[in-house]
Amino acid sequence: MPLKFIDEIDCQGKKILCRFDFNVPFQKDAEASDEKVISDTTRIDATLETIKYLLDQGAKQLILMSHLGRPKGSFKKVFSLEPVGKYLAEALKTEVILTESCLDLNIKPLLDLNSTKIVLLENLRFHAEEEKNDFEFAKKLASYADIYLNDAFGAAHREHASTHAINYYFKENAVGGFLLKQEIQALEKVTEKPKDPFVAVLGGAKVSDKIQIIQKLLPMVDKLLIGGAMAYPFLQAKGLSIGKSLCSKEDKKLADMILSSQQKSKLVLPLDHVVSSNPDGEPMPTSSAEIDDDKMGLDIGEGTISLFKNELKKAKTIFWNGPMGLFENKAFSKGTFEVALALSNNDGFTMVGGGDSVAAVKKAQLESQISHISTGGGASLEFIEKGHLPGIQALKFGVTPR
Repeated sequence: MPLKFIDEIDCQGKKILCRFDFNVPFQKDAEASDEKVISDTTRIDATLETIKYLLDQGAKQLILMSHLGRPKGSFKKVFSLEPVGKYLAEALKTEVILTESCLDLNIKPLLDLNSTKIVLLENLRFHAEEEKNDFEFAKKLASYADIYLNDAFGAAHREHASTHAINYYFKENAVGGFLLKQEIQALEKVTEKPKDPFVAVLGGAKVSDKIQIIQKLLPMVDKLLIGGAMAYPFLQAKGLSIGKSLCSKEDKKLADMILSSQQKSKLVLPLDHVVSSNPDGEPMPTSSAEIDDDKMGLDIGEGTISLFKNELKKAKTIFWNGPMGLFENKAFSKGTFEVALALSNNDGFTMVGGGDSVAAVKKAQLESQISHISTGGGASLEFIEKGHLPGIQALKFGVTPR
């Protein structure tokens, strides 16, 4: 059954329940103040095309819902969607009414008013039933609208009430939004028939976090570039000294397994590093892949940057997830920013798969030069691993109550 999207159904005069991913970050110092400031509005901005389309098509009312953070089933003001509501009102130049709760008894009377256009339900995760994929909870949410729209790609890998169970109550009136469509189309360019050479770049902290994606990508790619702390278990597995660099016994064991596979020749590991005695210490380049016992690797070195850039220059398809070092610290950021620049200069299809890689691209102001920047790091990785996501499967095929 093909996935149906919002531009394939008539939404004029209809109440539409929209599941978005407004799980945005806030400025760190804002948590101590009463006024929280959103530090990155990408996920909200990505939903505006869908919202504006619905309004232009004459939808009677939009009921928006999302989670924010991990409040663990109870109200915590720090996780309120109030700042999101304010930002939406400014971006859309219209009133956005935030409810006290997503199950507020005043919601239905509010929706009976013709003057009400956009309602934002308070954080779904203030109710434990959301993460339990509770069907009764989903039924209450479903009672607000005629049509259900899921545009929350960043939450599509979760079997939660608002992304999974809720589909049971809408049947053929459950559709995807434009963001979901864009994300799926971009991922299919990576997973189904990527243009060769296909090069993937993986970084970040742990091999164990990305072992499944490594095993999935290796048969698909021409080269898999490994940077960041993920590289150190592989170097140790090859018998090289990595000093005080991050490396657990589990990661070393997984690296041994991958290096003994038939696909090991596709792995491209660092030739050199930028090291220091601690994360705040003075940066020092190494002349080889070896790291002294009293040092830790915190970025890829100049030789590795040249090697990686050369591989990326030849690529027709690139997928990148994870930084090449401790890029938050300027002294150890060059490797990550050079990879971002290499992607921006590539004429093929380039995709950045969420997380810190996106933050690096944005910091370098290269967003417009990347083919697709995913709004969901975990979701994009799981899609590549499995070829599907629970939230998308539920839209396609419906669900059965437990």
